[in-house]
This record gives sequence, C-alpha cells and structure tokens, in this order.
Amino acid sequence: MALAARRSPTPDIAVPETPGEGIPVTYVPARNTVFQSLALGWAEVLGARHLFIGVNAVDYSGYPDCRPEFVEAFERLANLATKAGVEGDSFKIEAPLQFLSKAQIVQVGSQLGVDYTLTVSCYQANDEGQACGRCDSCRLRAEGFKAAGISDPTRYQ
Repeated sequence: MALAARRSPTPDIAVPETPGEGIPVTYVPARNTVFQSLALGWAEVLGARHLFIGVNAVDYSGYPDCRPEFVEAFERLANLATKAGVEGDSFKIEAPLQFLSKAQIVQVGSQLGVDYTLTVSCYQANDEGQACGRCDSCRLRAEGFKAAGISDPTRYQ
C-alpha cells in the first residue's frame, strides 16, 4: 500500500518551471496509448477508419507518446490488432498538430474559431481554472501566443 500511495498523483508534485533534461515528472505513463486504444475500439465498432490525436513533437515537453515513432507504431498496431485491419480495412492515425509550432497551432485554432478563453494548458491550475503561469506548459503556451501575434487570453493566478 505504501508503494501505491507514493505513485498516486498529488498537488505536491514539484512541477518543473524551467526546461530540463529528460522526461519530466508531468509524464503520465501510457496516457496516449490508453486514449488511442479506446478510440480504436470505438472506431472499429462505428466503422470509422481515421483516428485523430492532438500530439505535438515540436514545442513539447519530451513525452515519448508525442513522437512520430509512437504515432507510426500505433497505426501499425491498430492494423495488426483489429478484425478490420487484418481484413484490409486499414486504420489511419491522423496527428495534424504533430509538426506545427505552438504559434502555428494557436493560429490554426484562431482561424477555426477556437475560444481560447475556455482552454487551459497548466499543470498546476487552481480550482477556478486559473493557470500558474510558471510551469513548462504555461511557458510553451504563452510563447506560442506571443509568436503568433495573438493576445493570450489565459486567466493566470
């Protein structure tokens, strides 16, 4: 039980506030694998063959499941592990944000009408949804808005 307690997420995790080396403590084991697996199962039931994921491998924190290798490997897995894939009705994993900078993502979102006041990227947002303005995710988001020349509507603490 002590081991499980040490592994459970708590607000006391020391979230990095400057870029560091290696995979940060904000990494969630197998997060995108779990999400894509659930999406794959549902897609096969619905007859959908394109699965979309919002990973980014340009301005990101170094998570292994945001890399092109992960997307490519999951697509191979999807086509090996499903009836549809084995029978030639192939799946395609789409990662339209993967090679865009944060500035480009902000620009595309703005063009599509995304209301960024309804979004938060912070690892340490408070109960009111206000971002810390210091963590890696806040830093990358703020830099993206600045580089895009768009006012950052993020509510900060």
